[in-house]
Amino acid sequence: MSELIIYTDGASRGNPGPGGYGTLLKWGTKEKELSKGYRKTTNNRMELMAVIAGLEALTKTGLKITIYSDSQYVVKAVEEGWLKNWIATNFKGGKKNRDLWTKYHELAKQHHIRFKWVKGHADNPFNNRCDVLATTAADGKHLLIDSGYEAENP
Repeated sequence: MSELIIYTDGASRGNPGPGGYGTLLKWGTKEKELSKGYRKTTNNRMELMAVIAGLEALTKTGLKITIYSDSQYVVKAVEEGWLKNWIATNFKGGKKNRDLWTKYHELAKQHHIRFKWVKGHADNPFNNRCDVLATTAADGKHLLIDSGYEAENP
């Protein structure tokens, strides 16, 4: 089974503020880029939405996937078991981004996923491309509504 590589990045102009995500999927020699911008959101939400967008774009299940992210929040939440604890305690203590973590958790069940942290704004061309996609989306016109964020933060 060939491995799918996903690079992700999120950006926010202010925290909260306008934001965007960039995702790059690599399957052998094929690449696909995804990005969207939102009018009011946070950096952590955009980092997580980038991962979700990559997983939602898949048409097959049971894939072996490595996701590269420069977000310690996202990588540690999965790789160090924070998310499992948050789910087990029903996000007790007001853990943020429950809507997105729940969506990620459901999508992740369909695949074999591992996360790897990469230094942001460094020498990884794929992470840098995702940064360009995310910031361009955040600075774009016709920004979408991050309904999960705006419902909790009117």
